[in-house]
Amino acid sequence: MKKVILASTSPRRREILKNTGINFDIISPSYDENIQNKFFSYSLIENTAINKGLSAAKKAGRYSVIISADTVVVFDNIVLGKPRDYDDALRMLSMLSGKTHKVVTSVCFIDNETGKKIVKSETSEVTFNELTLDMIKDYIFAFKPYDKAGSYGIQELREDFVKEINGDYDNIVGLPSKLVTNMLKEAGLL
Repeated sequence: MKKVILASTSPRRREILKNTGINFDIISPSYDENIQNKFFSYSLIENTAINKGLSAAKKAGRYSVIISADTVVVFDNIVLGKPRDYDDALRMLSMLSGKTHKVVTSVCFIDNETGKKIVKSETSEVTFNELTLDMIKDYIFAFKPYDKAGSYGIQELREDFVKEINGDYDNIVGLPSKLVTNMLKEAGLL
């Protein structure tokens, strides 16, 4: 059986993958994922997931399968990546207030022995309620969401932030569990 490597330091991704029941190790990817403010396309996000996986594959053993992912928030067809600072987080959350946006995660499996890649993407929609400036400031102060696409972690938000969710909740957290489980089965790892 090949060793499974998660190419991510995200505690959220680690927990979701752990819940699939598979054993895995972690290798931090070394890839600059700066795609903020670019026009959205699935190939843009998928290429980022692939490049993260390839950077971890260099550090992994030959008989391993690398799982990498990239999650972005998309609003008005523009990618909202991780905020640069407080003002950027405030800008993003104010922009999303009262609106619907998409959360897209691309997942890549790389067989380090054969070089074969499987890449799939999942899209969910999140609609925020109208947010007050105080709600936004309180959230940023409490959770410092500078490592999160779109400036928020769905699991941290107060109940009155979110009006509606359509799609896989785990996708919004950062790793679509149903998609990953199917990919693990497809790769013969589950």
